Amino acid sequence: MPDSALRGFGVLVTRPTAQSAELIDAIEAHGGTALHFPAIDIVPREAGDIAHELADSPPADIALFASRNAVEFGARYAKTEQLGAIGPSTAEALRALGLDVAIEPSQGYDSEHLLQHPALQDVEGKHIRIVRGGDGRKLLANTLRDRGAHVTYLGVYERVLPSPTVDELAAIESAWRSGMIGAITVMSVETLDNLAALLPAWCRSRLDSIPLVTPARRVLKAALDRYPASKLVLAKGPQAADMLDAITSIHKTGSGPAS
Repeated sequence: MPDSALRGFGVLVTRPTAQSAELIDAIEAHGGTALHFPAIDIVPREAGDIAHELADSPPADIALFASRNAVEFGARYAKTEQLGAIGPSTAEALRALGLDVAIEPSQGYDSEHLLQHPALQDVEGKHIRIVRGGDGRKLLANTLRDRGAHVTYLGVYERVLPSPTVDELAAIESAWRSGMIGAITVMSVETLDNLAALLPAWCRSRLDSIPLVTPARRVLKAALDRYPASKLVLAKGPQAADMLDAITSIHKTGSGPAS
């Protein structure tokens, strides 16, 4: 018998299409309705451009992957380097390709936790390559440079603003007006900013009226700065099971776990 924990509850899922299936399936398996509205599109960079960058870069002692997307589009460029992952889902993606992961946080899934790993303490003179999207936080690279490492970036994809159709926007507004949306998932500050840029004006003006579910404390801070009346719920992590737990708590209690 299917789980009905989320019966009658709708969730706006904003992850890119390629990363949304697991959460959508989990929501629907529990009786909920997932409305997919990607706030970020992922576009791979040209292989020739990446090869040109690598040709101008010395061999790396350590390659750190900043996301699952970095693995999908950049694992092919990892040769004999010691490999590291920003968090468990990224490490899982590397292992799924038969690659060994030597460096990953014992807990957490961000730069702060990764930087605590023993292998990243004494890095004087080592060349560390960070495989990521076109841009991102600088904390990881700056801290490793402060520790004496030579750090380079390898951008293997770009995050771009999607272009939803008029019909797609109308469908979201209709669902919102009818009370079908009980929670919105927001995985990053960029997602939050893009969501505000993409939503119809009526929905955007009510963005603080629906609980935002996120695994990132940076998103909590950004949401409060931009929308002080926001209803915020912090999930334990970015995995579908963690997000689902937070979403289910909202449906059951109307408030969710403490944020």
